[in-house]
Amino acid sequence: MDTPNISDNSNHEKTIMGHPRGLVILFLTEMWERFSYYGMRGLLVVYLTQHFLFSDEKSSLLYGAYTALVYVMTIIGGSLADRYLGARKAVTFGAILLTLGHFGMTFEGSGSKQILSYNDSQYQIALDGRGGDAKQQIITDSGKSYVTFTETDMVVAEPGVVDLPEVISRDDFFMSVETEEGYLNMLYLSLALLIAGVGFLKANISTIVGSLYGFGDARRDSGFTIFYMGINMGAFLASIFCGYLGIVHGWKYGFGLAGIGMLIGLLVFLSSQSWLEGKAEPPSMEKLKEKVFLFINVEWMCYMVGFAIIAVSMFLVMNEELVGGILGPIGIVMMLGMIGYSMLQLQGDERSRMLAAIYFILAQIPFWALFEQAGSSLNLLTARLVDREIFGWSVPGPVFQSLNAGYIFMFAPLVAWLWIWLAKRDLNPSTPIKFALGVALAGLGFLALVAGMKGAGEVGLTPVIFIFLIYWIHTMGELMVSPVGLSAVTKLAPARIVGMTMGAWFLYSGLSNFLAGIIARTTGAETIGGQMTNVAAAKAGYIEVYSQVGFIAIGISVLMLLISPVITKMMHGAD
Repeated sequence: MDTPNISDNSNHEKTIMGHPRGLVILFLTEMWERFSYYGMRGLLVVYLTQHFLFSDEKSSLLYGAYTALVYVMTIIGGSLADRYLGARKAVTFGAILLTLGHFGMTFEGSGSKQILSYNDSQYQIALDGRGGDAKQQIITDSGKSYVTFTETDMVVAEPGVVDLPEVISRDDFFMSVETEEGYLNMLYLSLALLIAGVGFLKANISTIVGSLYGFGDARRDSGFTIFYMGINMGAFLASIFCGYLGIVHGWKYGFGLAGIGMLIGLLVFLSSQSWLEGKAEPPSMEKLKEKVFLFINVEWMCYMVGFAIIAVSMFLVMNEELVGGILGPIGIVMMLGMIGYSMLQLQGDERSRMLAAIYFILAQIPFWALFEQAGSSLNLLTARLVDREIFGWSVPGPVFQSLNAGYIFMFAPLVAWLWIWLAKRDLNPSTPIKFALGVALAGLGFLALVAGMKGAGEVGLTPVIFIFLIYWIHTMGELMVSPVGLSAVTKLAPARIVGMTMGAWFLYSGLSNFLAGIIARTTGAETIGGQMTNVAAAKAGYIEVYSQVGFIAIGISVLMLLISPVITKMMHGAD
């Protein structure tokens, strides 16, 4: 329904429920993009450990490198959109790459093989399914038998069936992995397509949301929170359906459904461009059509940069250990560049606001480094060390990632209403205080989970209620950080560099994701055939790491609270 305009954008703005109607198309596009991303994300670490038989450490670092690069490349996509492409063309190109990447993930092959060499003979160790309930079995020409591993031995359940001794010392056998290189390279190419796709889509679609609201528009925070709630509807559905299909019926079905979701998002975005009212168009169509080299114009040069991102990203995910050494210097250069721009090109309140935006870009790091354990170490812990049986059904581990999105769907409207209600009474916490509370909640969530793990004993399964609890605590923290941070950056940064600044936001989100991968790597347990071998040692490792990061996060949040008045002053009324 059309209602009178209440923003500064236009006296004849068409709205739906008080917000610009363009918010609806962006809501739906990003909802389906998140469906594809979280559908794939929920399965990725389990897929790497069980299908390609990567170690926990390698899987966690590769996952961290992938999720880091996903965000880092937004700075290139954001800058190209600001200067040449415009957000609409950038989002469309990104969505096409994402669709191709997700469908590429469906080419899985038969998977890697864990080979056990014993007495001059070779045997395959395989799982009887996918996910945390899968059990290891040894396969011989004479049959199959379940096996278990201890620190010193391998125990065969039915030695007569496979014609092997019941107990074989670890000193007497050797383990190796045979990998289908072609399908592994397809995995790397698909991840590279996804990285480039998000680079062109994510920062720019958030920028379009910000452009719908004028400076000082009281609806901005509420609009971003609604946007954030909507995209998490996609994440909620993806974690359930893609997670279920991938674990129960086959990896390719879960990844394929994610690809269908992205295709729908692309079609939705293309179908209602008029609702954006020209706010996502290129800054200059004439510049876009200028020839750069032979028949290649500026627009196609931008797309060629996208293809270069694919090549670079594929190399980096194939060599994930290099990512940290590259991202660190890039982060330093970006920070120095933003500070230099603020000091040399900006003055007065505009400079102060930009410096406040830089603070928020940095302040998100400790939160995301802990929150993003959800897709890596927490995902594996849920699958392996949690009692997942609910009403007689052993729920697949990746399905629990839907809790975050489900909680956002339930609580985001309440939080959006709360900020408005408090603002009317001059009680709304400042953005710096909200950030500090979000970091504290990230640490508190892990301490709550540690308490549940300790209560279950040395080898007992952790009650599933603690998984519900950590996701709820982290979700409430996320609502203090992510939508508020996105809103703060778009209104603090000067309009002429808002795309680049949003790219910097996602760059440091990427650095946080790589840091999350490093943290997750320290929780890695020994695995054979894709399943861990020592429950007690794995559980002790999780408890130690999660306790440390929990207390560190709470300490950081205290420091953030102490400096919050200074940051609020720097915002000069833009809070």
